[in-house]
Amino acid sequence: MSVNLPLWRSMLFVPANVDRFVKKAHERDADAIILDLEDSVPLAEKATARLRIGSAAQLVARGGADVIVRINSSLRLAAADLETAVDAKVAAICIPKVSSAEQLQWISEAIDQLEIEKQLPLGHTRLIALVESVAALPKLVEIASSTSRLAGLIIGSEDFSASAGMEPTADGLLYPNQQVVFAARGAGIAPLGFIGSIAEYSDKEAFRQTIRRSRQLGLVGGFCIHPDQVKIMNEEFSPSQEDVENALGIVTVFQQAIEQGFGAAEYKGKMIDAPVVARARELLALNKKIQSRG
Repeated sequence: MSVNLPLWRSMLFVPANVDRFVKKAHERDADAIILDLEDSVPLAEKATARLRIGSAAQLVARGGADVIVRINSSLRLAAADLETAVDAKVAAICIPKVSSAEQLQWISEAIDQLEIEKQLPLGHTRLIALVESVAALPKLVEIASSTSRLAGLIIGSEDFSASAGMEPTADGLLYPNQQVVFAARGAGIAPLGFIGSIAEYSDKEAFRQTIRRSRQLGLVGGFCIHPDQVKIMNEEFSPSQEDVENALGIVTVFQQAIEQGFGAAEYKGKMIDAPVVARARELLALNKKIQSRG
């Protein structure tokens, strides 16, 4: 996975039209705040919410979080949303109900034009593809490789489960999230999400276990709808101090083995070779990124 990808362990949804949520969002310690123009905003208020994106982005970024905007899925609303969502203060745009690579390519081309008009660096605006239907599942590899703007791929647990006629449980969401990991890793982008319902946050220990298992599966961050989820996601999508120490030990011992002409070594009773070292180096790179964010 590219070291240039953003650190998005926790991405907290905030309705762009609700001032009290916008004003407090910077206090939540999320890696990113998603200003929502879609599901949480009634149709009658979408135009007003859209016009608030510029000022809201400035407010929610005060704590250092990246700003993401989720636009609407309908062509008419999406086109209007992009006009305000492409902004110097907005790091990425979340595209809901992604069904094909062509959909993202069209949006990327529209953003090209908007960045030129607004005198932004070409490529400034990244994309997150939100897959919410079983019909899109066979197309994940194409979607993940659709545009250089794409930074992350994620399953929308509630809508996806509804389209599959199943409950949003770990058993049901395991397979689609594994497909996200494989497609995203193959394309060099971030595999996002977790194997559970985004709506269930009252049982904090259960949620922690869900995030911990999701990280073990290769997922690196996800969406959240409640501040209580943020702390757990930041912790569980981060390496522990023991993880960091083990990774350092693995890299050091392997380097010594290479210098001595060996392609493998032993560390704490286990064999280590190139794939083990690659995981250790990725963990150390993640830890460095977390430390640099402060």
